[in-house]
Formats: sequence, structure tokens, C-alpha cells
Amino acid sequence: MLHFNRCQHLKQITQKCFSVIHIKTDKHAQLFLSRTFALAELRKSWHSTQSLVGDKNIVLMGPPGAGKTTVGRIIGHKLGCCVIDVDDDILEKTWNMSVSEKLQDVGNEQFLEEEGKAVLNFSASGSVISLTGSNPMHDASMWHLKKNGIIVYLDVPLIDIVSRLKLMKVERIVGQNPGTSMKDLLKFRRQYYKKWYDTRVFCENGASPEEVADKVLNAVKRYQDVDSETFISTRYFCPKDHEQKVSTKFFSEAMIEGLASDGGLFVPEKEFPKLSCGEWKSLVGATYIERAQILLEKCIHPADIPAARLGEMIETAYGENFACSKIAPVRHLLGNQFILELFHGPTGSFKDLSLQLMPHLFAHCIPPSCNYMILVATSGDTGSAVLNGFSRLNKNDKQRIAVATFFPENGVSDFQKAQIIGSQKENGWAVGVKSDFDFCQTAVKGIFKDSEFTGFLTVEYGTILSSANSINWGRLLPQIVYHASAYLDLVSQGFISFGSPVDVCIPTGNFGNILAAVYAKMMGIPIRKFICASNQNHVLTDFIKTGHYDLRERKLAQTFSPAIDILKSSNLERHLYLMANKDGQLVTKLFNQLEEQHHFQIEKILVERLQQDFIADWCSEGECLAAIHSTYNTSGYILDPHTAVAKVVADRMQDKTCPVIVSSTAHYSKFAPAIMQALKIKEINQTSSSQLYLLSSYNALPPPHEALLERTKQQEKMEYQVCAADVNVLKSHVEKLIQNQFP
Repeated sequence: MLHFNRCQHLKQITQKCFSVIHIKTDKHAQLFLSRTFALAELRKSWHSTQSLVGDKNIVLMGPPGAGKTTVGRIIGHKLGCCVIDVDDDILEKTWNMSVSEKLQDVGNEQFLEEEGKAVLNFSASGSVISLTGSNPMHDASMWHLKKNGIIVYLDVPLIDIVSRLKLMKVERIVGQNPGTSMKDLLKFRRQYYKKWYDTRVFCENGASPEEVADKVLNAVKRYQDVDSETFISTRYFCPKDHEQKVSTKFFSEAMIEGLASDGGLFVPEKEFPKLSCGEWKSLVGATYIERAQILLEKCIHPADIPAARLGEMIETAYGENFACSKIAPVRHLLGNQFILELFHGPTGSFKDLSLQLMPHLFAHCIPPSCNYMILVATSGDTGSAVLNGFSRLNKNDKQRIAVATFFPENGVSDFQKAQIIGSQKENGWAVGVKSDFDFCQTAVKGIFKDSEFTGFLTVEYGTILSSANSINWGRLLPQIVYHASAYLDLVSQGFISFGSPVDVCIPTGNFGNILAAVYAKMMGIPIRKFICASNQNHVLTDFIKTGHYDLRERKLAQTFSPAIDILKSSNLERHLYLMANKDGQLVTKLFNQLEEQHHFQIEKILVERLQQDFIADWCSEGECLAAIHSTYNTSGYILDPHTAVAKVVADRMQDKTCPVIVSSTAHYSKFAPAIMQALKIKEINQTSSSQLYLLSSYNALPPPHEALLERTKQQEKMEYQVCAADVNVLKSHVEKLIQNQFP
């Protein structure tokens, strides 16, 4: 039976794209429609049953010792279906000898070939099949099994596998040559398991076969229930006297659309997935990439992005692009303070942790033959990060996805400005706006909500607009990973045991980074307090202390920490929606009032609820520079101005009864003049290149950022556009850029 909602979604995309690409010939129309409906048929065949098994097989895959046979029997008993063990029921019956005898007889390579042939000659339906540990190493047989099966990867901790194999007295497995340890071979095998699975069962240390079997059944149920994980606008509400179906979106739709049509932001309709204590403990020894794969698989349904494909994207995003292999390492600073270094990406800021991954997610989600223009407002770091991220897409994707980033012409540091302009590529442009970030962000949101203009772009140029700011759920989601990873690193390094609380202190402007920490807590990370650190633009600090969000007579101040020079914090809306028990009507009322009257006040009960988790304060410019100076003198570590703001607030507000993780959101090299002023270096009036090389000679921590140093060597002065603070002028620039990119 076809899953109606997903197919309706595909039909809507088809209709929209049909108008988007402005098809002018029947031949082109037939080609486009055939591709789109082929995708719909693929989904139809993939999820063609409402029962847990139906004609599909549940195929258990994993290393030797993962417990596939035992778990398979338990599942078969629960479902009342046939259980097939490849070793016992296929291979040994085909060969008339034991598997170990066959391996000894023919050797590794020939064994894999004959094992694959035996599986290719086998067929079943509605059964539970337990694979051998080596089946995934034979492509043809795995494609054969995948056609009529849901491949479930039993991801069992390596320590459990090794101990089980010892108990089973297994001394050699397929592919193990003299001198190769069992542990190394099992690590090598993982690449094959990750290639084939449809859904993963993450098994905690010491999990019983019964517990794993239940997890398998839940994973299969989730995999088949393609309409179960949806997103809703923070401003959605239905009047009591109206019967109206909730307007929900799938992850792929929320990613593509960016901003909800009613002006709200997309949030999960249901609760966040939560990991058990045992599952978190199993991630303590994992790499950042492994942690990201586990967490994001739980947040993105495989019908939107297949788990194996998601894993490939994560490995690409966090591979060679990052200077530190740990991606987001935690460094002990002083006392109970730890620094979460979020600046090891190619553009030197925390935005890279999202924007090296998000473009790949976006490119996967958009329909074929549709063109997209990404509009981005930046307060400094987002601009270069988004241009860099989308420039790394493959050639075909870059031909259908372009980026325009709008930054305050005089509201970012000189280095940030040069970096944004220098990051322009064939599918990305920078536009300076003669105003502040709040205007840029409001203007971009206004363009999205202008249905007449967006409709014109669709019909005239075959282009749809979207966003890569943190208003886009796909941009915010990856940030959860580094907050969770930081806590796990403290456990791994022995500073705390799992379950011990920590505080986080985050320099905050648009509220996305600190909100991602809130979501990490919802997934099971024991964060006690969220410390919101503001600079002189302390509207958020005032709000957290009073419940009054007041922009009246408040002017944006330019500071040493420009990335948080923000007065209108977009992601606060998501948190208010959460605090107000998903009351979209209240959120709509508050933000309409903010738009019209420039302030709103929340009720006392909501203020109390907010203050249960949040504390806040702000830092002056003098205090920021003093913190940079004193921290360097004390520890030899150079803070960037944003991190210095957070340290000042952490020193003042945190009670020192538990560790505090301070988010370091950018490398100090991006703000060389402020750093030199703080460190009282006299040679301040130099070129940015000279300033960076002078700072790098101090042999301070963290080390110089090589990608930023390389940026200063760029001799060619790149051109960029500058426009007035007028929404209509911005629209004109957007149209011209689209004309150039998608002629």
C-alpha cells in the first residue's frame, strides 16, 4: 500500500518544479516528469507494506560476534516468521561442509566469491535473515538481498565483539591474514557495513539479545513509517472553531523551504530522540564523525536521506577540510573552565561545523532539475562559511545551487570582509549592504515572505529561493553534535563521569548556538545551566533577566565581537515555542508585536521557566580586551573577542560547582587588530597579513590557523557589489545574480 503523504509531497514537488524549470517543449516535459515519477515509484516500492515484515525480509548485518543469529531467532519468534541463518541454512547445506572447512580449503578471496554465489542463488520473503560477517564484502549478493529486504546494521561496541569471539574460541575470520589482529580487521570491516545498511541499531555495552531484538523491531518500524517524523511552524495554530489539519513538512521540505510560509521557523512536531545512558557511554570512545553519524541518523528519517548516504556526507564534511582531526576538541583552560574549539574548519569559525555539511544535505533534498538561490544574511562569519561550503559541492550541484550572501558593509572586521569577498566562487557572491546585520536579516526574511517576488523568480527564471542561515533547520541541526561531543570528550579525558552535570557558556547573538545546546540536553546530555553571554548589544541578557524583549530606542553598537552584534535574535522564537508548550498562537502574537511595536513581554510563568535553565550577563569592550590580555598572561592562550565575552560572563556568573564549557566560536586571527590592542602590541597599523604573521610568532595557543594565513596571501583583489539599505534594491541584486547564474 502506497504511503499517501510522502507521495503527495512528491507530486507537489513535481508540480512546483514543472513551473520552476519553465518547460517549453513536450520532450523536455516528458523527460522531467519521467525522472520525478521514477523517484516516486522508488519510494513506493521501498515502503510498499504496512505490516512490520510483509513480503520484505529483515536482514541482520554486523561483524562476527554481533549476535545476529540469536537476535534473529528472538525476532522470528516475536513475529512468527521464518528465520534463516546464512551460515547454517545456506552455506553449509550448499557446500556439504562447515564454513571453517571451506575457508581453510579455498582461502579468503575464493571463499568470498563462493559465499556470494550461494547467496545469489537463494531467495526468501517475509523472513528474518542473519548474514555472515563477510556477506557485505560481496556487492552482487548484497544488492540481491537489498532488493527485498531491510538491512539492519547491528552496531555492537568493538570491546563486546572481541570478548564474545574469545568466548566462542574464534581465532580466525574471513580476511584475517597472519599478523593482522582481530581488532584491526573488525575496524576494516566497518566500511562494508556502512555501505549497505538501511537502518542502524546502536547497541550499548553489555546489551542483552532481547534488548537488541526490541531495538531492531523499533528501528524497522521507524524505517517503514515514513510519515512519522514531521516539522511544524513555530507560528502554526488552528482556531478552536475551525477544523483544520496541521500543516506539517518532512525534513527535506523544511530544509528546502528554510522559512515557513507564515513567517515562523520549522521545528520537530514530536519530541527529540533521546539516547539512553548506555548509548551515550558507548559514544565516549567514538570519533567526532562516528558521533555525528549516530546522532544525525536519529534526527533525519532515512526516507529523507538514507542512512548510508548521510554517513558519506558526514565523512566528506568533516574529513580533510578540518585542520584538527578531532574536529571540535575541548581544551582545559583554567580551573573548572574548558574551551570548546569550534574554529578548526576552513574559514576559522563555528559556522563551518554546520556549513561543511548542510550544502550536501540540501543538494540531496532538492528535486532534480530545480534551480535554487540561497540567500544568506551574515554578521561576519556565516558569509565566508556558507560560500566555502556550497563551493565544495560537485559540479552538477553547483550548476543548480547558487549563493548570495549579504553582509553589513561597515559592520564586520576587515579580515572578515576580505574573507567573505575572497570566498566568492562560480556559484557564490558577496553583497555589502550599507546598514547593519539586523537590516540584512530582516530584508532576507522579507524577500522570502514576498510571494509575488518569489513567484516571479520561479516563473521567469525557474529559480526557487532558500536560506542557509540558522533559521533553516538543516543548518541548526548539525550544531547539536559538537555540544554533545564536548561533553563526551570531558568524560573520555577523565574530568567527569557520565551523568555529572556541566554548564555551557556561549557568546550569543542569533540564539542558534545556545539553542543547539538546549537540543543536546533534550537528547540526553546533562547540561545544568545555559549561560548566555552578550556584548554591548545585550538585548538577550535583558530579556532573560526580565522577560521583556525591548528594541525601542535601542541602537546597534559596533563592537570587537561583530558576530554577536545582533538585536533581533531569530532562533529565540524556537525556544519560546518550546517553553510555551508549542503554543503557536502565542508565538505569533509575540513576534507580530515585536515587528509592529518593537517589544514584547512574556508572562511571569514563562520567565520563571526560562530562568530555570538560563542565566545571562554582558561584557563591555574594556572587559573583553582585559580578558584577552589576562588569559594570555596566565595560560598562554589567545581568546578571540567573542570567546573573551563568554569568559568574562562565565567568570562572573558561574558558581564553580561543576565544569563550564566555553564555546570558542572563532579563531583569534580573524580579529587581529583587537587582539593586538588587547595584548598591547604597538605595531597595530600594519596590513592584515603582517598582523597575522606577527601574532603567529608568539607561539601561543591555539596554533596559527593555516587556512587563514593562506587567505592573507591572496594577491588578487576580488570585486563585489555594494547596495543601499533598501529591500527593493536587494531584490534587484538577487534578480541580476539569478540571471547570471541560471540564464
